[in-house]
Amino acid sequence: MDAQKVYVVIPNWNGADRISACLDSLQHQSAGHQVVVVDNGSVDDSVEIIEKNYPGVVLIRHPKNKGFSGGVNAGIRHAVGQRGQYVALLNNDAVADKDWLKNLVELLNNNPKAGIATSKICDDKKTHLDSTGDLYTIWGLPYPRGRGEEFSDKYDNDTWVFGASGGASLYRVKMLEEIGLFDEDFFAYYEDVDISFRAQLAGWKVGYAPEAIVYHEIGATSSAIKGFTTYQTIKNLPWLFWKNVPFGRLFWKILPRYLIAYNSIILRAIMRGQLWPVIKGETVSFILLPKKLMERYQIQQKRKISVSYIDSMIMHDLPPNAAKLRHLRAVWWRLQRKRA
Repeated sequence: MDAQKVYVVIPNWNGADRISACLDSLQHQSAGHQVVVVDNGSVDDSVEIIEKNYPGVVLIRHPKNKGFSGGVNAGIRHAVGQRGQYVALLNNDAVADKDWLKNLVELLNNNPKAGIATSKICDDKKTHLDSTGDLYTIWGLPYPRGRGEEFSDKYDNDTWVFGASGGASLYRVKMLEEIGLFDEDFFAYYEDVDISFRAQLAGWKVGYAPEAIVYHEIGATSSAIKGFTTYQTIKNLPWLFWKNVPFGRLFWKILPRYLIAYNSIILRAIMRGQLWPVIKGETVSFILLPKKLMERYQIQQKRKISVSYIDSMIMHDLPPNAAKLRHLRAVWWRLQRKRA
């Protein structure tokens, strides 16, 4: 495929110590492409490194941090303006295998109904999986499939998944023009699940390409800000549910479980001494909820698939790492059996 049809967008914020490894891996890709780095107001040497060592990279500079969503959207708009056909996203703390992009492009080329292709993401030590596609559960909790498991071919025969990790996936521009770009209110966390959910509702599929391998330094950016993960989780998780879960039997199956899970997350965060990120997250989430409900109306109006299809795509269990919720559920069932 013509390199000008494929764009790779990298959001960057203070990534001077890792951006070179990321860009070097893209220089050795077997598929042609144009790299776009969107800098979110970095105050380190990121921009200087890119300008000095990577003259072929298109650099878009923001005066302040617009988060993952705001960053990648700027790069996507550039690609659309250049009449790109596909846009790949890659974290600045990730290193791509030489055939990474080629395998993602082939998946979309061979499957016209697929709007997104996602990668096999491993940790930077190449010993454990980080993601083989995102799942959404009956508890309203998304999670990266395979996270923390030893690197293996366990998921290599699977083709279709619920969602794609924004850290290393390829998006069809035609689909983005139909469903819209990433929700910038999310800033970071679950924005990739949100756009995957919207894609599914609009009738697009999400494919998993196990040969498209990326090595990711997990949490390198988010861990630099205290309380960041808690704030974004508390803020974004309700929006993910209210925007996308269609009304009907499935909605009422998820809602009570989601409320239990969400309040459990809040309680655990408070017990860890993160009261302020919780208060801030809940406040912002509530203030913008009317906006999200209006967006919900537009999303559901465009829905082309049945609720039963979404039901078949979600996982009817808790995420594997939800140990405390599993314990709570086990206690509940024991009490129910005693009453019976």
